[in-house]
Amino acid sequence: MGLHNSHPQLYPGDIIEFPRNKYFSHFGVYYGERDGVPYVAHLTCRDSDTKILLFGRALNSAVKLDPLDIVGKKYKVNNYLDDKHPPRDFYSHIKPEIEDVMTKTITFDILFHNSEHQATLLRYGVKKSEQIEKVYAKIVPTWRQPFEEKKF
Repeated sequence: MGLHNSHPQLYPGDIIEFPRNKYFSHFGVYYGERDGVPYVAHLTCRDSDTKILLFGRALNSAVKLDPLDIVGKKYKVNNYLDDKHPPRDFYSHIKPEIEDVMTKTITFDILFHNSEHQATLLRYGVKKSEQIEKVYAKIVPTWRQPFEEKKF
C-alpha cells in the first residue's frame, strides 16, 4: 500500500489517494477495468470554465471517469473510514451514484466539497475530508484568541 510506484490490489469502490504535495492529495474511487484498463471516478475541475480557483472554488466541475494512470502514477488505497462507516456495496450503490453524478455539474470547493469529500460520499455516503480538518485544526486556534479579545 505504499506510494513509490507500487500497485496495490484494487477493488471496485476503494478510495484511491494520489499525493500532490506534502499537504494535499487528490482522491478518487476505483471503478474497475474497461477493456483491461483500470479506471477511477474523481471530482475534477480540469475541464471547468473556471481554470483558476477563485477563493478555493471552481464552478462547472464534474466527476469524471479517467484511466488510473492519467489521474496519477503514484497512489495508495486509503479506505480510512472503514472502521467508522461500513463501505456501501459497489454495484448497488456506488456505481449507480457515479454514473448519475457524472451527468451533473458540481461546484468544487476546497473546504466543503473537494475530491476527498466526493470520494468518501461515494464509498460511505458521508462527506469527510481529513486533510481539510487538519487545516482547520491549525487555523482555528490561531484565530480564536483575536476574536475572544475582540481585536476584529
